[in-house]
Amino acid sequence: MTDKPCRQPGNTENRSDRLGLRAEVARKAIHLSSISIAVIYCHISRDLALLLLVPLFTGFFLVDMLKNISEPVSAWYHRSFGAMLRHHELERNHFHLNGATCITLSALLLVLFFPKVIAVAAFSMVALSDTVAALAGKAFGKHRFGHKSLEGSAAFLLSSILIVAVVPNLHIKAGIVMALSATITEAFEVRIAGFKIDDNLTIPIFSAGAGLLCYALFFPEQLALLSHCR
Repeated sequence: MTDKPCRQPGNTENRSDRLGLRAEVARKAIHLSSISIAVIYCHISRDLALLLLVPLFTGFFLVDMLKNISEPVSAWYHRSFGAMLRHHELERNHFHLNGATCITLSALLLVLFFPKVIAVAAFSMVALSDTVAALAGKAFGKHRFGHKSLEGSAAFLLSSILIVAVVPNLHIKAGIVMALSATITEAFEVRIAGFKIDDNLTIPIFSAGAGLLCYALFFPEQLALLSHCR
């Protein structure tokens, strides 16, 4: 599930990616496992989802805190996951949160603030489409823009459209708006006060916001359907 830090200093993006395709696949296999959160949420209540997500997020957050202040925890963390860490994640003099913390935080925020169907669709895109885009960009990306590739972005968009087409009770037009919003968000960096915000947070939150706005403007009579994912 670990992917990128929630916030990372601006000077780290200038460094080359140290990971080969095999290491990227290993990272994304962990990241892909987070789709279980969306699948489980489809079949349980909001209250039960929060009961599961709050301690899950808290656990990842505590490990992140400890690895930045405790040398034994830091040594264990880098020894266990060092082969899958990027340059900025190997630096011990900068505080950062890893992708597992960010993605569980995004799941928690989606459950708290968005209807179930929109939350499931938005989270599925960050779990699945972000994985597909990263691997496609690593393996086939030839036309670069910034730190992304057209091939990776195309893979993200196509997989996102497939996701929203199969999420129960999601209007396809609102789903396409979500897919486009997620693709654009994934392709460009979001920064606050000079820090890049991890796309494990920006992709689901921006796409969910776009989807909910689309419903409020064009399909308000269908908002009630968004509480049921089956």
